Amino acid sequence: MLISQKSQYALRAIFELARHVGQGPLRAPQIAEAQAIPPKFLGAILHQLRRGGFVESRRGNEGGYLLAVPPRELTVGRVLRFMEGPVGPVDCLTPNAKRRCPLDGGCVFMPLWQRVQDAVNGIYDGTTLQDLLDQDRQNAARQAPSFEI
Repeated sequence: MLISQKSQYALRAIFELARHVGQGPLRAPQIAEAQAIPPKFLGAILHQLRRGGFVESRRGNEGGYLLAVPPRELTVGRVLRFMEGPVGPVDCLTPNAKRRCPLDGGCVFMPLWQRVQDAVNGIYDGTTLQDLLDQDRQNAARQAPSFEI
């Protein structure tokens, strides 16, 4: 399953807000520039994230967007399921499958699909925004120039 570009932008926007927790609101153009998100899509994405309770908005000269959930409590899986719906390799695993499999109950592939879904969900649900922030800091530290002689 491929994650939509919209969901990738949503995760990147939330990540940018997480990077600035405690530093005040960020304006949409700042988020768009920092995360290479087309500004025309970002407004709609931020609105959707606000409705989902992930983001708060503030009006006025000092306004902008803030992360509404602490980075340690917000998982990638939670955001993806909000943006995409159920995340899985096949429709048969979704609770509200639109079509029933004619092999239901006897499909040899079902255990495979279930293991794939469990593995993917384990990674998404086991990765918080704080984990990503920590990884970002490690990456920055590795890329920082060394002035040792």
